[in-house]
Amino acid sequence: MMKLNSSKLNRAVFFPSTLAIIALLAFTFLWPKSASATFSAMQAAITVNGGWFYVLAVGIILGFVLYLGISRFGEIKLGPDHSTPDYSMSTWLSMLFAAGMGIGLMFFGVAEPVMHYLSPPTAEPGSIDAMREAMKITFFHWGFHAWAIYAIVALILAYFCYRQGLPLTLRSALYPIIGDRIYGWPGHLVDIFAVVGTVFGVATSLGLGASQVNAGLNYLFEVDVSQINQMLIMLAIISLASISVVTGLDKGIKILSEVNMGLAIMLMLLIFVLGPTVYLLQVYVQNIGGYLSEIVANTFNLFAYEKKDWIGGWTIFYWGWWLAWAPFVGLFIARISKGRTIREFVLGVLMVPTAFTLLWMTIFGNSAISLIVDGGFTRLAEMVNENAAVSLFVFLEAIPWSTALTGLSILMIVIFFVTSCDSGAMVIDMLCSNGENDTPVWQRLFWACCVGVVAAILTLAGGLEALQTMTIASALPFSIVLLAACFGLVKALRVEAAKRDAMQLNLSTTNMYRHKDDWQEKLDNILSTPTKKNADVFIKSRVRKAFEKMKEQFEANDIDVGIESTTSGLQLKVFHGDEHDFIYAVKKSEHLQPDFNSDTDSNSDSYYRAEVHLVEGGQDYDIMGWSEAEVLNDIVDQYQKHMHFLHLLRE
Repeated sequence: MMKLNSSKLNRAVFFPSTLAIIALLAFTFLWPKSASATFSAMQAAITVNGGWFYVLAVGIILGFVLYLGISRFGEIKLGPDHSTPDYSMSTWLSMLFAAGMGIGLMFFGVAEPVMHYLSPPTAEPGSIDAMREAMKITFFHWGFHAWAIYAIVALILAYFCYRQGLPLTLRSALYPIIGDRIYGWPGHLVDIFAVVGTVFGVATSLGLGASQVNAGLNYLFEVDVSQINQMLIMLAIISLASISVVTGLDKGIKILSEVNMGLAIMLMLLIFVLGPTVYLLQVYVQNIGGYLSEIVANTFNLFAYEKKDWIGGWTIFYWGWWLAWAPFVGLFIARISKGRTIREFVLGVLMVPTAFTLLWMTIFGNSAISLIVDGGFTRLAEMVNENAAVSLFVFLEAIPWSTALTGLSILMIVIFFVTSCDSGAMVIDMLCSNGENDTPVWQRLFWACCVGVVAAILTLAGGLEALQTMTIASALPFSIVLLAACFGLVKALRVEAAKRDAMQLNLSTTNMYRHKDDWQEKLDNILSTPTKKNADVFIKSRVRKAFEKMKEQFEANDIDVGIESTTSGLQLKVFHGDEHDFIYAVKKSEHLQPDFNSDTDSNSDSYYRAEVHLVEGGQDYDIMGWSEAEVLNDIVDQYQKHMHFLHLLRE
């Protein structure tokens, strides 16, 4: 397998991406009407002629993600078998939620349910049926389908990066399709596409969000709603994002995500307690029932028998938007998901965020509709139609402690935008740096500032909607590639399953070659707590001798074998040409002293094991103290399993 250049900057992606961004920005800025007309015509053509494909593709993606979660592939880890998650479950969920959908809930939590209530696709506007339909549609747009799109991109990238050793960039999703050509110009083009799409996607959201923050400040402090103020808001957000992106993922983004998740839960609970609490519990249960009972029909509903423009302005728009954001959000989720099993990943990325999202939409959406219907707060309906950006703040006017809640909301919006910008800058930097995240500070700052500059120019030129349209239109070719990548992932997972089946051969790993009367030696070996020096000596002497004897035997059979020293041990590699190579490594691993040995004379609190590692990762058994013959026989055992695995693949 080839490798990308180890340089921190991939010039073949960085410079073409920058030039493409400048060219599109110039086109939108210098000829805004032409840009708007061009991109709008592009989106209209896709909606009319390709809407069916969007609907079908998203339906397939959701079904595929659910299948992976419940299938036998669910036990496979996104990383070596011995790997553990880098982040706790709460931190992980906070980060993926903040990057994936947090800002959207702040913007549309009130606006979308009210819009559907006032203008539903099939029900009578303003009726009880319209209330039910409004929440079903909102759930449909923000539920499983959206998170499934993010999940499949993240899953493909995380699997091929952490399991197969490919770079953590979008090009790796194409590996099952084009193989090592991902390291050439096809791979560069895919990463350039992802960079340009991410820059304009994040910049567009930043520009649109600045208007919402401006509206909130106008409500609280009577700050004028103007382009100048929106520029200042964007400058403040980018400044904070720059600080965050410099501090890195484990500090800036992690801390901000956890803080904002806590604030989001606080705001939601306050609205829940201060609003019609029992009613909200009732409708949440009923909304879920309505959503799940019609999910299949709604998934494939194109209004083909009753022509409606509604689906193009809503469902197709959303599917295109989620697909357009998927390279950015998917790569970020992949970055933070190493060490989790596929089943745990699907549960965490699909089920938990969806449940929270639907609860949020119920509390804000049903509360808003209830205010209009039961409270006579018609001004909310008028403002939603006039300017969706202010809908949240108008809604909060009717809630006790409105000023405090509005201030809390503005703080959350700012933090959500900061986390979107800094995670976006991190992802773009990785795309331009061969998947590396330990890059020079200037690279990360460059992309954070680039997002801010693009957003500012588009806001001044009135080109935000044009670029948003272009970004959504770009989702069509990406969805085609994504479906092909899903097929490639299945092929790779079947190979994994075959390897697992081969590993189940009934061969003893530890006892087969020991004599019946060596139980005392075996017990002493189990109870021993070797030092680092003991492990080093064992690997460099006994294991190396066993490897060299094995190498001689393979070479006598005209099979190429290599022995390599690693930072933590020794590795034997048997080459099989176009088939999967066999790798048997022994690595020293540090562990805490057991309680029964706490009074040992050793000054160390730890001891070392000589653990076996195969291609899949650590096998969690220790060969420290084994004789040379026992090591040789264990290699033969594992090689026999590997040969059985190759046999299964050939069938």
